[in-house]
Amino acid sequence: MVAAPGGGPVQVWGVSPRFPGVSMTLTTFVTKSAFRNKRRTVLTMVSIAFSLALLTVMMTIWRAFYLDSGSEQSTQRLITRHRVSLTFSLPIYYEQKIKTVPGVVEVVPTQWFGGKYIDDKPEHFFAQFATDPQELFKVYTDFKIPQDQLDAWQHDRAGAVADSELAKKFGWKVGDRIVLQGTIWAANLELTIRGIYKAPQPTQSLYFDRKYLEETVPVMKDQSGTFGILADSPADVPKVAAAVDDMFHNSPQQTKTESEKAFGLDFVAMLGNVKAFILGICGAVVFATLLVAANTMAMSIRERTREVAVLKTLGFTRKAVLVLFVGEAVVVAVLAGVVGILLGSGLMYLASHNPQAGFFQGISVNWATKVLALLLAGFVGCVAALLPSYHASQVDIVEGLRYIG
Repeated sequence: MVAAPGGGPVQVWGVSPRFPGVSMTLTTFVTKSAFRNKRRTVLTMVSIAFSLALLTVMMTIWRAFYLDSGSEQSTQRLITRHRVSLTFSLPIYYEQKIKTVPGVVEVVPTQWFGGKYIDDKPEHFFAQFATDPQELFKVYTDFKIPQDQLDAWQHDRAGAVADSELAKKFGWKVGDRIVLQGTIWAANLELTIRGIYKAPQPTQSLYFDRKYLEETVPVMKDQSGTFGILADSPADVPKVAAAVDDMFHNSPQQTKTESEKAFGLDFVAMLGNVKAFILGICGAVVFATLLVAANTMAMSIRERTREVAVLKTLGFTRKAVLVLFVGEAVVVAVLAGVVGILLGSGLMYLASHNPQAGFFQGISVNWATKVLALLLAGFVGCVAALLPSYHASQVDIVEGLRYIG
């Protein structure tokens, strides 16, 4: 019996070789058939799961690098640096000139220090910037700090403020003293933690007063590595960037101004053609998963030729047989996809919370990526099963019953 009267649930009678005469729904039949050869199915699922885990990680990195625009406030920010290289500084008076550009709200100078904290171990490295305490939080409006801590920093030339995650990592509290040993310049900075700020995404950064750096390193007087700019709106960002660079086009120190997102991607580009690498990995993963799933389905269906003949004898049409086998592949692929997505999410969490996370800091797998990965798993299972399932649906009943595999 294939279908219940009145369009009820599809049932299969006596199709189970172990339990003849037992009624089961079409869904139950597909699920049981998918796990008939448990060892092969589990090994296939493991292969697909690892592939989907890698695919989830790659898609997450792609989204973080090239699709996410960051917080709403970050879309209004730009970075101005020396056109040739970040190793060259710009005159501090550029700050006042940039402020005259239409669409510019605030400007703050920043200078990389690159000192050593405790020792040279990678886990003790973090970003350190000399800046203007009066302007920093006017440009980085999404950085939140208690007002009393901000006031204390602005009145202490040897004070500093640290990212909350960085402070948590080293156990810093307001009032703690730290020493940064100069590596670029032969100077050590003795700083007091005056505040701890919280950013939308952990920055792992420490900021201190640029005047303290100028006193300690006289060569840096009236110099700045970059300028952070807050534009009036995201729409003003391209116009501000062009206007700033045009202003200094004929100056000895020409500038390159770009959005905060583009500035970050410049560092990613130093790793090479990351886009091509990610696309290549994703393509290879999908192709390998297709091969694994197709091979498994071909083996499974070939071994069940006589069963196909029995199903067609019971009244199953070619379309029904095709749906049954494709359904089995999709079930296996989707279940493996769920495991792979969970594994990929775990790997991404560990990577983003590692002390040496670098570009991966704060990256997590969102629901859109998870859904897309799951849909890809189902798509791969469907495509991989189509050809062998089609051949199975064409099996002649007599020839199928005579088949000895």
